Amino acid sequence: MTPTPPLQNDVDPRLLEVLVCPISHGPLDYDRQKGELISRKAGLAYPIRDGVPVMLAEEARTLEEGE
Repeated sequence: MTPTPPLQNDVDPRLLEVLVCPISHGPLDYDRQKGELISRKAGLAYPIRDGVPVMLAEEARTLEEGE
């Protein structure tokens, strides 16, 4: 059986354990489908590009109501 290749936006799980939102300093949720790290406390979604989280507020998108 051939292993499944990682998705382009996959992030090292060890990195996810230590990252926090640079605005709220709160925890982040990993949305693998959208390729984002979500800060519910700050209401922001940080993109992941080529497996690297872009943790800049100016690069984050604002979460919509109910997201």
